[in-house]
Amino acid sequence: MSRIGRTLKGYLFWTYERGSFHYDVMVTLILAFIFMAPHFIDFRDQPGEKSLHPTGIVVSPDGKMYQVDAAAVDAQDQGMVRANFVRVIRPIAGAVTVERVEPVRDAAGHIVAYRAWVKK
Repeated sequence: MSRIGRTLKGYLFWTYERGSFHYDVMVTLILAFIFMAPHFIDFRDQPGEKSLHPTGIVVSPDGKMYQVDAAAVDAQDQGMVRANFVRVIRPIAGAVTVERVEPVRDAAGHIVAYRAWVKK
C-alpha cells in the first residue's frame, strides 16, 4: 500500500519530472478531461444574449440596406426621418442618398427601428 500511496501522493503534488512516465500519464488525464468532459458533463454554459450592435446600426452584407434603432431617428415626419437617418449613418456609410425608408414594427405595432435602402 505504501508504493501506491507514494504514487498517488506524487500525482497529487505533481512531483514527477517532466518526460517521465507518470508525468505523461498526468498530462494525458488532464487533456482527456478537457476534451472529453463537455460530451459527458452538462456544464450549463450557453452563449450570452447577443444584441444587434452596440451602436444600434445594422448594415446588410451588400451595404445597400441599413437598419437604425428608432430612438436614434426623430420621427416627426417622413422628411425628418430621412434627414436624421442620413445623419446617423454618415459616419459609417459616408455620403449616401436614401432611396426608401420603412419602419420596422414589433408585435404590438410599435416602431422599434427604421430600415432604409441607400445609394452611394
